[in-house]
Amino acid sequence: MSRIALIAVIWLAPVANAAASERVPRSLGAKTRAVVEVAQDYPPGTIVILSQMRTLDLVLSRSRAIRYRIGVGRDGFRWRGVVRVGRKAEWPEWRPPAEMRARAPELPELVPAGPFNPMGARGIYLYQGSADTLYRIHGTNEQSTVGGFASSGCFRMSNADVIDLYERVKIGATVVVK
Repeated sequence: MSRIALIAVIWLAPVANAAASERVPRSLGAKTRAVVEVAQDYPPGTIVILSQMRTLDLVLSRSRAIRYRIGVGRDGFRWRGVVRVGRKAEWPEWRPPAEMRARAPELPELVPAGPFNPMGARGIYLYQGSADTLYRIHGTNEQSTVGGFASSGCFRMSNADVIDLYERVKIGATVVVK
């Protein structure tokens, strides 16, 4: 490396790091968790997602649940069904599905774990039988999308909320999406 190139790298490095640091989230986002009174016929540990209301309930008992605010699929990407938690990951990497990459060819094949990863702090992977649905309950660094209709079918939570849910939910738990 030439002396000029080395000087440029040393001089520009703080500028590049400052630009990157401006995009790195400084907070885990809002904590929306609240214990609510509900009448449900689901066993404790079940997750009930009400897409129209953009809420996720973790059932505690027949009359109580922990409710979180979530972002859900935009028009054409919302779905209903019963799935289960097949796996969980802390600071997951993200591999955009082929269908998503076909719609947005600029997406990389892999986004490594970290502050720029759209999966955020935790990923809860949803399975139908033994098959990965490719849908997730996950954190997000785009806090403005929580509470909206913004995803391609996944359920977005603030990183603070998804960390809390991650600690409470068990692999194998039923997830009811309405």
